[in-house]
This record gives sequence, C-alpha cells and structure tokens, in this order.
Amino acid sequence: MPPFESKILFSTTIIAIKIKRMKYRSKTDVFSNILETASGSGAVKTKIMYQVFISHDQMKGYLSFLTERGLLNYDLDTMKFKTTEKGQRFLQIYNQIDDMIKLPLSS
Repeated sequence: MPPFESKILFSTTIIAIKIKRMKYRSKTDVFSNILETASGSGAVKTKIMYQVFISHDQMKGYLSFLTERGLLNYDLDTMKFKTTEKGQRFLQIYNQIDDMIKLPLSS
C-alpha cells in the first residue's frame, strides 16, 4: 500500500473512532470539548467547529453561552477564542467527574 493511502486510512480510522465516542454527547461534554480546544493559544471558530464536530449554528450558540458565563473569551487582536481561568476550573472538575464515572471501553 502506498504511504499516502495508509495515511488516509489511518486518518479515516481516527475520525471514525472520535465520532463513535462522541455519539450522544451531552451539552456538558460539548462544552468541555470546546474549552479544551480553546485552551492554550486559543482557537479560531473553524478549528473549534471541526475539532468538536459541531455545525456552524451549534457552534454559535455554544460560544455565546460559554462567553456569557465567563468560561471563554474572544481576543480581538488574535481573533481567537481562549479558555478563561473559570473555564480551566470547569475543565478540571469535569475531567475529575468523568474519570470517576467513566466506563471501560468494550472491545
């Protein structure tokens, strides 16, 4: 198999696994995914939309909700969304709860 075909197959497999895990996500799960994506150096709308697997309309609603509650900020200079300290605290607590209730993946 040529190298480019194996890369495509690998990428397709990774995307399929992500989609399978994201099936039936709660709003809280989506909030967490958005805040995680915007952590660090921040993220533009397109990056958030594609990494979190949400539509443009969904993204607008979620970004507005998170920004209004102080979990996310929009930086006019870089034109990126960035997770605030409050958003980082939310992620910490969310991940602790997720670790406590996580079911093992079945093979």
